[in-house]
Amino acid sequence: MKTTDSTTLPDDIESLKALVLSLQGESKKYQQLYYETLEKWQLSLKQRFAASSEGYPGQGELFNEAEELLAPSEEEIAADETITYTRKKTRRPSLAAELPREDVVHDIPAADKVCNDCGNDLHRMGEEVSEKLEFIPATVKVIRHIRPKYSCRCCEKNATQTQIKIAPVPASILPKSIATPTLLAQIISAKYQFGLPLYRQEALFKSFGIELHRQTMSRWLVKLSEQLELLYEHWHQQILKQPAIWSDDTPVKVIETEKSQCYMWVYGCGADKKSADGPPNIVLYDYQDGRASACPETFLQGYTGLLQVDGYAGYNHTEATLVGCWAHARRKFIEAKAVQPKGKTGRADQALNLIQKLYGIETSIADATPEHKRQVRQEQSAPIMQQLKAWLDKTVLQVPPKTAIGVALQYSLNQWNKLTAYLEHGLVSIDNNRAERAIKPFVIGRKNWLFSNTRSGAKASAILYSLVETAKANDLQPAVYLQALFEQLPHTSAADIDTLSPWNIKLS
Repeated sequence: MKTTDSTTLPDDIESLKALVLSLQGESKKYQQLYYETLEKWQLSLKQRFAASSEGYPGQGELFNEAEELLAPSEEEIAADETITYTRKKTRRPSLAAELPREDVVHDIPAADKVCNDCGNDLHRMGEEVSEKLEFIPATVKVIRHIRPKYSCRCCEKNATQTQIKIAPVPASILPKSIATPTLLAQIISAKYQFGLPLYRQEALFKSFGIELHRQTMSRWLVKLSEQLELLYEHWHQQILKQPAIWSDDTPVKVIETEKSQCYMWVYGCGADKKSADGPPNIVLYDYQDGRASACPETFLQGYTGLLQVDGYAGYNHTEATLVGCWAHARRKFIEAKAVQPKGKTGRADQALNLIQKLYGIETSIADATPEHKRQVRQEQSAPIMQQLKAWLDKTVLQVPPKTAIGVALQYSLNQWNKLTAYLEHGLVSIDNNRAERAIKPFVIGRKNWLFSNTRSGAKASAILYSLVETAKANDLQPAVYLQALFEQLPHTSAADIDTLSPWNIKLS
């Protein structure tokens, strides 16, 4: 017997072959583990440092919004410069026409309005106009509500009971507080539309000479949310009546719960392009202490229509017909492509090319009716889906399951029934990007205020985010809508609550 490095090798050939095969198996296992770890490391670096765009050659505007927004266009560059134009040859104005304008005339002295050659008076042949944008800081004022009191002098002289008459206290959204509809609208839009935390607003108000503490503003928001629950629940019932809705969720930290992760869910209906005869555009946030399946199941109780979601299994317990999201499936293949050798075409590219064709068809029917969308999908998208399914079934047997491409293949196969559901229904989109865009304002705001202290604060945020995002979905400025809402809510009965919805409300 021979020994090498204190390891005893078998004498017979068969045992030696078995040992070699075992060592080769171990080597392959550790080699595979090395490649899987390397892929995870590369993906981690990409997620942390690389651009987050899911762009793909030829994809155009579908997945390149971030880069296109960051890169200034020629028009944007020109807008930063002073635009000079004449009346006879008008160039593109740099500022919106509806903005108020103030004319400042820069004329030459009267003595210079004569010809230097012949001495005759000069006539005005035209003018050159340049526009600059003036910013006027916000102004604040105190509105004094004065209610004269009246009594009878005769009764006062006769020492009888004096009747005093005074006008009733005007109805207010927050009685006995200094808050007005305009102030509340400003606070809410600043926090929930632009992500400005209350402590920063406190400093902002202080610069105007106003001592308005964040605790006071926080109490106002909670009280407001309690009064708005009726409108919120009305929208909730409106969503449950729609044939197709969408949903997504994101974690949020709530100190009071002492849980590592609570969740803010978002539900909505309507289309990106609002039409008069289409469904209402509603976006509702729903705070929950966790991510259990009971959360969507409770919110969607009794709903049996179409529900477009990501791959989270908790939605399986609802009564809705689930529709998958091709953006999530596509994202897996983009991650697999990211860990491919540079300059090499691999399996991920084959999947992305087929998915690209599906999105190309959707672009061509973006403005079509639901019935026409369904017809085109059956004729053009279904054959591509069959080709993709055959490729998935074949390729999944050829790659290790824990690699990036293996994970992408398995995800698509596990979600296949949901991913193909959009072919049968023209009311839904190919992906759930509408829900992801709706949840994004909350995610951006969370980066600024980080957490909520209490459940009541988180629930208030859910209602107020719903107001802001629903107003935006209906092409209204949130501050304008909120001001009108707070002015009219004290005078509106429960039976007429729908008159306060963005599609019905009368703006000042």
